[in-house]
Amino acid sequence: MTLATVPRYDSDRISEPGGHAVVVGAGMAGLLSARTLADGFDEVTVVDRDPLPDEPVSRRGVPQSHHLHVLLEAGHATLEDLFPGYGEELLADGGLVIDGASDVNFYDGGGFLADGPRRIPLYCATRPLYEQLVRRRVAGHDGVHLRPSCRSIDYLTDDAATMVEGVVVEREGSTPEELAADLVVDATGRTSRTPVWLDEHGYTSPPVDEVHIDLAYSTAFFRRPADDRRAFVVQPSPPHTRGGAILPVEGGRWLVTLFGFHGDHPPADAEGFAEFAASLPVPHPKRLLDEHSQVSEDIVHYPFPSNVRHRYEDLERFPDGLVVGGDAVASFNPIYAQGMSVAALEALILHSVLATDGRDDLAVRFFERAAETVDVAWNMAVGADFQFRRTDGPKPRGTEVSSRYLSRLVRRAHTDGVLSDAFFRVMMMERPPSSLLRPGVAWRVLRPAG
Repeated sequence: MTLATVPRYDSDRISEPGGHAVVVGAGMAGLLSARTLADGFDEVTVVDRDPLPDEPVSRRGVPQSHHLHVLLEAGHATLEDLFPGYGEELLADGGLVIDGASDVNFYDGGGFLADGPRRIPLYCATRPLYEQLVRRRVAGHDGVHLRPSCRSIDYLTDDAATMVEGVVVEREGSTPEELAADLVVDATGRTSRTPVWLDEHGYTSPPVDEVHIDLAYSTAFFRRPADDRRAFVVQPSPPHTRGGAILPVEGGRWLVTLFGFHGDHPPADAEGFAEFAASLPVPHPKRLLDEHSQVSEDIVHYPFPSNVRHRYEDLERFPDGLVVGGDAVASFNPIYAQGMSVAALEALILHSVLATDGRDDLAVRFFERAAETVDVAWNMAVGADFQFRRTDGPKPRGTEVSSRYLSRLVRRAHTDGVLSDAFFRVMMMERPPSSLLRPGVAWRVLRPAG
């Protein structure tokens, strides 16, 4: 992992060890934060309103878990650092590792990208399996405790509300309980109420960037022969607002997700799902659906109206003892599969700022560092979304120029495996977008045709 803004994990204990940390939310962001905090706190408690079974099942609090998730290289490398042997464990539980350079048929800009010259390992599984394995490893770590079916309802503070000192939680039918903490991490996702809490307690809520895309996606599982490891990605590009992705996952299945921008949404019935697949610019997804039977009972539908980013790094005042991470900071268009990897990188940053400078002004330092990493993912996601004229919201500076360059790169990558390799490694967050401007890459993009 070579993004300059991201530290490598150092297993040394965090400075000023001791005390109790509470993490609200047991999704990937919360679990990974809990794992890094366990290096410096005597006790870490993870609170979540959902039951947390030791099986890979979708949870009510993670409605997007039914749909396609990809563990980008940035996320995989981080998980291997935090949980040595995670990849092997994923494979042992039915996940797959395929070659992104040859097994993935990637259609973009009017053609399939050429196979790259080097292997790109790509781990494939369902979101519930990714999360369950992380949850099991976190729960087995000394000093970490999971509290399922337990809802956080408020922060505990000092009299002046300048310091968060814990959370108030309750189980259904029980009396609210106070959990004192030296640090609280809000990892509750897009539904985070921290901005409202700040506003109600005399703080300024963070500025919000929202880029509206009116996306929705539908997902079903289809039977997959054991020796068939093909994957397909069809990226929407104007004038086509429709796309889809097919990945091999555990249980001898393909996970098939279809999506559409700006109200052009896939249906959630079998006939409409097949018709939508047939409307894509390549025949492969529809052919796969015709040749293999659906094994999921339902087709699950999920709307995603907008990318949302809360700019905590811009706040002049923020209470001590509180940090916000994961989708509660920034939630990206899911078709680019950045969410789990960004959450993992933020957990590393949290570990780094605690290890280097302790707990003083922790939130300010974390938000500043995390913003650099979020910038990369945000600009990649919303920059791509702005290829559609109906996309609405604040546009990152330089989007038009970078979009023209990327469009030319993708078209050249239809026949140039070196360019497809460079493009994939940026998408996998293995390399920064600036790597696409290196002389050897730029020459291939800009040289005259023929």
